[in-house]
Amino acid sequence: MDQNKVTEFLGRAVSDLGATEAAGSVVIGHRLGLYRSLAEGPATPEEFAERTRCHPRYLTEWLRGQAAGGYVGYDAATGRFSLSEEQAYCLADPAGPNIPAAYLIALGMLRAEPRITEAFRTGAGFGWHEHVEDVFVGCDAFYRPAYVAALVSSWIPALDGIEEKLEAGTVVADVGCGLGSSSILLAQSYPRTTVVGSDYHAESIELARERAAEAGVADRVDFEVATAHTFTGTDYDLVTMFDCLHDMGDPLGVARRVRGALAPEGAWLLVEPYAADAVEENFTPVGRLYYSGSTFLCVPNALSQPGGYALGAQAGEARIRELSREAGFTRFRRAAETPFNLVYEIRP
Repeated sequence: MDQNKVTEFLGRAVSDLGATEAAGSVVIGHRLGLYRSLAEGPATPEEFAERTRCHPRYLTEWLRGQAAGGYVGYDAATGRFSLSEEQAYCLADPAGPNIPAAYLIALGMLRAEPRITEAFRTGAGFGWHEHVEDVFVGCDAFYRPAYVAALVSSWIPALDGIEEKLEAGTVVADVGCGLGSSSILLAQSYPRTTVVGSDYHAESIELARERAAEAGVADRVDFEVATAHTFTGTDYDLVTMFDCLHDMGDPLGVARRVRGALAPEGAWLLVEPYAADAVEENFTPVGRLYYSGSTFLCVPNALSQPGGYALGAQAGEARIRELSREAGFTRFRRAAETPFNLVYEIRP
């Protein structure tokens, strides 16, 4: 045994364990608005307590832990903690990367650990609807900034002729819409277009309807509780799915339903997590993140549904391409990509 390699591995494990334990502190900072408050300016723990109306002893430990992890800065001369512009953008700005929302997902999904552990033994599924609300709200808050940044500016324009149809006015089916952020964004961006959002999770649809009303687009966004097999309507110029096909128990059946719902010149905009076809090429920090989430969220949900076929969050382009071919589609291409997502244009 190489002792240097042992030491190296232990160092990695300590770093991972520290990050795991720190997840709770990040969520506390999110729930109490501590990052937003610290973004207002540097503060000692006592000053921060006055600003936030939280207990100074708890805040002292929280601030020191955040500084130890590099999430906040510390000035030893003044005893004040602070957020840089970049840290504030990632931690306190909901339009930024919204890192706390990702930790909200992580802590939420880990609450299901006893059930997931048992599922390893039995092969049983664990449905999306069985998780705590933090998972649904966290996913929406974490993914929304990416959609705002890319959907209208690059993903839609990358589809042949679709932007023009949306601008002229058409009807879009947003399948697996969750809390409706993508549906609302499409309606806001294309005032002549109507969007029908669907999701099997009734609580998410309820929140989606509330958010559409708050955004002033309830007259052009309709939400329904339906699975990806049973969403209503046909002759759509565009069907969208954002980071959800791999969560479904019968992705081939879903693809066939989309094929039947599209107009002859319509397009399926499918956004999936970034993944290489070769398994070993996904052994990266992003791949690790996706495999962990897939173990607790995606695969258990798929196995809980009819079909029981779990693509997983790292399916890769080749598997998606083959699935679309089996469903009867004849045209498939990667239209765009980001470090976290692959964007496919699939046509009849």
